[in-house]
Amino acid sequence: MLYRKLGKTGCEVSILGFGCMRLPIKNGGQSAADRFDPNKFIDEEKAIQLIHYAKTQGINYFDTAYPYHRGKSEPLLGKAVRGHREKLLIATKLPSWMVKGPEDFDKFLNEQLQRLDTSYVDFYLLHGLGRQSWSKMKELGALRFLDKIIADGRAHFVGFSFHDDVRIFKEIVDAYDWALCQIQYNYLDRDYQAGREGLEYAASKGLGLVIMEPLRGGRLAEQIPEKVQTIWDSAPERGSPAEWALRWVWNHPEVSTALSGMNSMTQLQENLKIADEGRSHSLSSA
Repeated sequence: MLYRKLGKTGCEVSILGFGCMRLPIKNGGQSAADRFDPNKFIDEEKAIQLIHYAKTQGINYFDTAYPYHRGKSEPLLGKAVRGHREKLLIATKLPSWMVKGPEDFDKFLNEQLQRLDTSYVDFYLLHGLGRQSWSKMKELGALRFLDKIIADGRAHFVGFSFHDDVRIFKEIVDAYDWALCQIQYNYLDRDYQAGREGLEYAASKGLGLVIMEPLRGGRLAEQIPEKVQTIWDSAPERGSPAEWALRWVWNHPEVSTALSGMNSMTQLQENLKIADEGRSHSLSSA
């Protein structure tokens, strides 16, 4: 496994992070509807097996959030890492849209710590910030809350995940001494949301860059257009669709880790193999 610095935090993170939004589900199904269907549940045995295997292969960054799998992702992750907590880096997120008043900040974090069966999280992110939610967070005193949880040790570092345009992204980056940010980035989304411009801007400010949707929810690994496949087939170096997508992200030296929602051992093992080649500046311009 290759590791990179997570911005100014000093933490060494595996370049492949384990995203806990798409854990295996009993009776099949992995669509967004399946993950939020009250009649479908995480296949606990398979999910824990994947997480255990991931950490034995060097993955040390695990990402979850309050609403994932209808609130069941955090407890599952907590159970899976029990006994190994100190060796791993756990990130979870405040459900910004559910906060109604300042008292909700502590309420949600304390509930999440209980779910995760831990006294602290390594990284606590404001979830899904955009123009409206950022305004709301500022008004309710979220930045003071972040100062408090760093001081009392409930979070070691704080950051935000983002879904909006690059202008508001830069405003958020400049508003606080963030440790990290999480953005959507892949070879089709170079100019989408924060995009390459935001990536470079955040890195210039010392933030760690956590990439979500490097495969666009798996869509960049399936149903490849014929013209694209022809280009790949003509390349002197062969690779699977997933390999081209992940290596394109890791080729950027600004990227600390790329999250993948792996829900089968086949996916996990393939991505681990690809990660062995995921050095920055390792791809030619061709």
